[in-house]
Amino acid sequence: MSEGQVFADVDREKQQVREHVWDVLDAVGVTHDVTVHGRIPNFKGSQEAAARLAELPAWKDSAVIKSVPDKAQLPVRALALSEGKTVFMAVPKLADLHPFYLLDPAVLTVPPAEAASSRVAAGIAPKVGVDSLRPVDMVVLGSVAVNRAGVRIGKGAGYSDLEFAFLTEAGLIGEHTVVVTTVHGLQVLDGDLPATAHDVGVDVIVTPERIISCPAPHRPSGLVWDHLDRRKIASIPVLAARAPRAGI
Repeated sequence: MSEGQVFADVDREKQQVREHVWDVLDAVGVTHDVTVHGRIPNFKGSQEAAARLAELPAWKDSAVIKSVPDKAQLPVRALALSEGKTVFMAVPKLADLHPFYLLDPAVLTVPPAEAASSRVAAGIAPKVGVDSLRPVDMVVLGSVAVNRAGVRIGKGAGYSDLEFAFLTEAGLIGEHTVVVTTVHGLQVLDGDLPATAHDVGVDVIVTPERIISCPAPHRPSGLVWDHLDRRKIASIPVLAARAPRAGI
């Protein structure tokens, strides 16, 4: 079986998991959207999950948070800013040579709960490149599904894994960095989930009701260029600028 066929099979298996979780969440009405299909679920209880995350020693010790811009993680970003933590999150689709919005609580012009909105952040936060960032203490990811081993499935775009990979290569994410995801309990699945070598695993899963520690989650050591097609590379300036040095 070719490598391309393997990826196609894994992608198909991941999509089956996504569809199952989206169907379940829609059926029981535990999100703020009419349907969650095609997105990271904005689950009811995200405020409680953020508060539970804030109980962790790793959170208390963190000064710099890298977070996804999804609505489900907005309470986490708002809480971080209110506690004086620096937050950065990606520009949509990483479509800029300066691919992150940097939210510095010391210079915010609006309250933390407003600044944490991706829409507001786009208007008030400077865009910065990787060389302007500080080492990351905690990475906050959104998920469609996750299991107790820390294997995570996102909505399928792959940007969170790319961000993690090139921040790792830049030395901004390391062994000290804690990777967490906040989800509804119904998004935590039993058994194995499909994954590839470029997928980021999580150290901790936080739901509104509990905290789950994951043993030895997988972490890529950097970008897996063989897993990126030329179109994807060309659409992301920070990757396109580096591709020749990687022999792409």
